[in-house]
Amino acid sequence: MTKQIGGLTAVNQVDLTIENDQIVGLVGPNGAGKTTLLNIISGILPLTSGTVSFCGEDITGMKADRICRKGIAKTFQIAESFPNLTAQQCVMIGVLFGNDHVPGMKEAQAEALEILAEVNFPEEKTGTLTRNLNVVELKRLQLARALASHPKLLLLDELTTGLNPKESNEAVGIIRKIRDRGTSILIIEHVMSVIMGVSDRIVVLDHGEKIADGRPYEVVNNQRVIDTYLGDIDAF
Repeated sequence: MTKQIGGLTAVNQVDLTIENDQIVGLVGPNGAGKTTLLNIISGILPLTSGTVSFCGEDITGMKADRICRKGIAKTFQIAESFPNLTAQQCVMIGVLFGNDHVPGMKEAQAEALEILAEVNFPEEKTGTLTRNLNVVELKRLQLARALASHPKLLLLDELTTGLNPKESNEAVGIIRKIRDRGTSILIIEHVMSVIMGVSDRIVVLDHGEKIADGRPYEVVNNQRVIDTYLGDIDAF
């Protein structure tokens, strides 16, 4: 996959495979092309060249809503939502429009509450307007909304950024549960302890190029990764 933005090559001939029930960590410094790669996979950005295949089907060039219905959901770096809707209503949007199953309104309401409970969203705040939620609650709401579309592949963009260690550990537990029930995950994360603890494989990008791809212990012992990131606290 290659993506050029203006005169910049944001993603340069990156080859990436994600297996069933696998958590793949995507790391690298700011500007490495991580979010761009997720946006390509999810259909937010078009490719300059290359292809994207999902479950054996070429989805290159499909619009984001169609890709979502195929089974790929994404969260975003900035945890925002519809400010004048409640948490439950925001998740209902994913239930009602995120896949080809069209439930009734009561079914959507019930399913939204179930999903919010799965991500440990405070029960007493399911009826709270999203503009009144804190960062942790917004991140869990965003995850719940993505899960509402019943994805086969979940793209997580810095889900634990800004969380304290306890909150991060809880998020890692939720991510593992999502994988254990059959959803593959590609996750961008800057906290090395999180990415090492949750990933089956780690892919490292630098200036839009893939410089490492392997099991966590292989990647952290890769000499190029060591030379590039050693001592840089923001590298992961």
